[in-house]
Amino acid sequence: MPAALGPPMLRRLLPTLLALGCGLLALSWGLVSLQRIFAQEREDAHAQLRSRRDALEEYATQALRLTLGKQLEASLTSLHAAMGDPLAPAEGFYLQFRGAQFLPRLTRSAPGSHAPARRHYRELLRALTEGTTPEEPWSERLGRLRAVEAALGARKPARANALAEDLLRYHAEHPLPPEQELPFLLLVLERLQRGEATPPLVRALLREGLPEDFGGIERSAGLQRDLLRERGRFTQPDFDFLLAHTVGVSTALGEPSDDLLARAREAGAGMLVMPEGLSGPTLIGERWYVEPRDEVVRGIAVDLDALLRDLARDMRERGHFGPDGTVRLQDPDAVQPLDSLRLEVSVPQWTAAETAIEQRYGLKTLLVATCWALAVAIGVMAVVAQHGRYRYIELKSDFVATVSHELRTPLASIRLLAETLERKLSKAPEMRDYPERIIQAADGLHFLVENILSFNRIDKGRWQLRPARVKLDELIAMLRSDLVGNTSVPVQLTADVGDVELEVDPSLMRLLFINLARNACAYNRRNPVELSIRAYPHPPHGCVVLFGDNGIGIPEGEWENVFRDFYRLGSQGPEVHGSGLGLALCRRIMALHGGRISIDNSGPQGTTFSLLFHEPRHEHPEQPS
Repeated sequence: MPAALGPPMLRRLLPTLLALGCGLLALSWGLVSLQRIFAQEREDAHAQLRSRRDALEEYATQALRLTLGKQLEASLTSLHAAMGDPLAPAEGFYLQFRGAQFLPRLTRSAPGSHAPARRHYRELLRALTEGTTPEEPWSERLGRLRAVEAALGARKPARANALAEDLLRYHAEHPLPPEQELPFLLLVLERLQRGEATPPLVRALLREGLPEDFGGIERSAGLQRDLLRERGRFTQPDFDFLLAHTVGVSTALGEPSDDLLARAREAGAGMLVMPEGLSGPTLIGERWYVEPRDEVVRGIAVDLDALLRDLARDMRERGHFGPDGTVRLQDPDAVQPLDSLRLEVSVPQWTAAETAIEQRYGLKTLLVATCWALAVAIGVMAVVAQHGRYRYIELKSDFVATVSHELRTPLASIRLLAETLERKLSKAPEMRDYPERIIQAADGLHFLVENILSFNRIDKGRWQLRPARVKLDELIAMLRSDLVGNTSVPVQLTADVGDVELEVDPSLMRLLFINLARNACAYNRRNPVELSIRAYPHPPHGCVVLFGDNGIGIPEGEWENVFRDFYRLGSQGPEVHGSGLGLALCRRIMALHGGRISIDNSGPQGTTFSLLFHEPRHEHPEQPS
């Protein structure tokens, strides 16, 4: 077969291809320029959104820095108070001086379970109760304490106050270790408290401490403060004992003790590990804000989530974004210096706007691509149409030439043989087979004409299908009869079809089988030509008929081409005559019956065609071994 697009065809199509190529190049240049414009519009729109977002994020970041600085400035008074007063709240404050942390308070009880303060308290109480006098340093103190108790018992308040002052001055001038001094002060308060009638100096021992003029190496700041300040010297049992008695005497005197209990619970809470190398205001763990200055680091605990919510609300009130806008940290690291801290502003309307920008860009890109694809498709269709037109003209010419040749050859043979038969039949016995050869030539001509007429009627839809229930072996018997005397080589036909019945048009099916058989004989170099027909059930309701031969085979790349109209395979041997319609007619006959024909396998040993009938009626034959 000639190439589908050979040099002559290319020469004919060259003007069309050049015109289409120039048009596509111009259109492509215009579409690329248009796409660049669309891309620039998209980038400009995104840049506007980014500029607005960056401005708001910078505003939010500066506002947060200012708020944190103001909160620390407003908390300095309370921070310093917590530093100087153990009863002052210290939660939420941080203070470090020369590397030592003072706030949050880290004071904890000493390890162990011994309780020397509780033992001293009980020994002093037993001595007061039993009237004994222990050794120094208690004898002088207990003696003065008994004198104050006696004055209070005699209801001599002036003398009691004077004796109490004398007792406390002595105590201030002769300080004791905390594990002895605090139990003694607790015992003084418990023994001398008389409610409203308690001496003022005794009452002051609980919270205010001794006046400055009492002297002493270290003036007492009050039992409650001293207990908190000296907590690290006491074990937990000792501290709990002193705390319970201190709260008890505070209640008896009507003095507050809630702050004492609160400070006792907060010791050690809120510990903060300060990173090294801080050079400026820093946010630590999204909970602490600290400012290092010289040798001092001050800080406060902050609720960053609340600050960000307040900041977002303020920005909404100022009209910077809608009701759904939020503010959050861009990079929530553990340590964030304020000079590198950045906030992220999230506004759903911006996300929707970015999505809309991308959608518009995608739609424009799709339109550009569609325009280019349509242009290419139109160009391809134009080339295909032009090629089809030229190809149709070529096929028409080839068909006319082929049919003319095929008709002329048998006619010439008939005429020559007939003339020779007329002149010499009676004189030459060797001419006695001329009548048979005349019949074969006439049958060949008849078969060719029948193929052309049948193909034309089926192709134009003018064939009226007349299905009938036919046994497959009857069709094979007709094929045997058709092959007798119509082939130039011996044919050996074997069949194994059982009792298969088909609902087909007998005349069309006869034409299909004879076409397959003649093809097998034409493309064959063996003697005899072997044909085999087998039938198998094809579930659920079908039948497969395999038609095999021992011909030269069909290349796999040509398996579909051989069913095309007017298509003929090239032959390496003598020229094979034909119209190229045999297998094309077979495919149309199978399609007319709702079936399908295809090549099952092919090679140098022969070719097997598969005929699939979708709805035949048959009895299931036993499958041959």
